[in-house]
Amino acid sequence: MSMGSITKVALVTGGGSGIGKAVALALAGEGYAVVVAGRREEPLQATVAEGSKLGARVLSVPTDVGDPQSVKALFARTVEAFGRLDLLFNNAGSGAPPVPLEDVTFEQWKSVVDANLTGAFLCTQEAIKVMKSQQPRGGRIVNNGSISAHAPRPHSAPYTATKHAITGLTKSTSLDGRKYDIACGQIDIGNAATEMTQGMVKGVPQANDEIAVEPRIELEHVARAVLYMVGLPLEANVQFMTVMATKMPFIGRG
Repeated sequence: MSMGSITKVALVTGGGSGIGKAVALALAGEGYAVVVAGRREEPLQATVAEGSKLGARVLSVPTDVGDPQSVKALFARTVEAFGRLDLLFNNAGSGAPPVPLEDVTFEQWKSVVDANLTGAFLCTQEAIKVMKSQQPRGGRIVNNGSISAHAPRPHSAPYTATKHAITGLTKSTSLDGRKYDIACGQIDIGNAATEMTQGMVKGVPQANDEIAVEPRIELEHVARAVLYMVGLPLEANVQFMTVMATKMPFIGRG
């Protein structure tokens, strides 16, 4: 995707697997230059290799999004390589082991907050700094919320708390980004077919203590939803979108 002669530049966190990888490759297919960030070098390199086959410029930068210095280095590297930033997809995230709320250790809580919430905040800060000072000015930030931004699963307090917090960060970013032509929206994804949801095929705990198999949706539908959001001109914004398996237990009481 180019603006005149300018290639649009996207940065995807958690770009080595699952939704992040699918979205990074979809953006590469649309002609974006893509930077993929994540903790592990090997999965990132796999995304780079697949993206390069699509004829796109893809760069991997191993990053700990919960660490301010690591995040600063990621954005500096992005600007050094591509000169600007048009899209940040805040997608990196992790959950704690599914134990009763009172048994979650402080370390487990902090690790989820660092990855899911602090990471999105730090990346948003750096993205705004770049976007407000570039020409053409502005850009778009898309946060990966979750159905957990609306309703919890059993034994998921750290994950659910951070995903509810992402909704607040999305709204604040939308408001504070207005004057710089920065749009911010959130995609809440229910049961995308990734390694993270593999257990749903066998059955996962429900709110009423039963175990139930849950339907999942293919990653391509998620990637296409994100492409729609980022394909809009900056004057238009999808503030919140929920894309989910139609029959998953979310609407109603199961």
